[in-house]
Amino acid sequence: MKKLPMDQIHPDGQEEMTFLDHLEELRWHIIRAFVAIAVFTIVAFLSKEIVFGMIILGPSKTDFWTYQWLCQLSNLLDTQALCIDTLPFIIQSRQMTGQFTMHIASSFAVGIAVAFPYVFWEIWRFVSPGLYVNERKVANGAVFWVSVLFLIGILFGYLILTPLSINFLANYQLDPTILNEFDIVSYVSTVTTLVLACGLLFQLPMVILFLTKAGIITPQLMVAYRRHGIVAIFFLGALLTPPDPFSQVLIAIPLIGLYQISIMVSKRAYKKRQKELLVD
Repeated sequence: MKKLPMDQIHPDGQEEMTFLDHLEELRWHIIRAFVAIAVFTIVAFLSKEIVFGMIILGPSKTDFWTYQWLCQLSNLLDTQALCIDTLPFIIQSRQMTGQFTMHIASSFAVGIAVAFPYVFWEIWRFVSPGLYVNERKVANGAVFWVSVLFLIGILFGYLILTPLSINFLANYQLDPTILNEFDIVSYVSTVTTLVLACGLLFQLPMVILFLTKAGIITPQLMVAYRRHGIVAIFFLGALLTPPDPFSQVLIAIPLIGLYQISIMVSKRAYKKRQKELLVD
């Protein structure tokens, strides 16, 4: 058997691929990821009544689950302050291709959201062979936790942030004579942006875990710069959500909680890393 040069031997003793082999492997991982997104996009496109009529347009209707739950809560508290029984706006399509374009765009957004765990798994399959054994142990369960956090973020964005933001924007008027007639492009882009942004922003604990294990940050650093972190969270909320203060504040609240959770995750990861360094 022909021996490989030393520069082609992985530190863990595995034989490394050449640069072109890596490119070819990456190409197939990307192809499989895009195929998964395409399949779910096509399924969503063919399920127009469910995906668009019930899911995308769901928060625009007063029978949406969140609005019904708030009305039930209002009845229990004997107050109508929380009940949302009217949404004073209509959705219009002002361009000839508006509805067809939004049908494709919303189907693609659903395809990305559903295929995200598989896409991340494909990325992880490409990255993980290049890690050391101890690095792979640290990242054990990464695909599962990334998928769980993404799902929680998606649910928060769709069931909490989106309907409350729509209610706020629908009832906001400079003058009673100005009617809210939203374009379909504006509505769909707002919903998809809020939901997908929440799914990505909820990855904060996993990002902190990897940065701590890499020795880039420490829990002491996160505690010392807690105020700076909160400011950064509000900045991200403003960057990834529609430009209204209500949505920005609403998405910042769970992110501040995730920052606190990330500090605990960082402390645990930091202790394990210190023990490993002492053993070595």
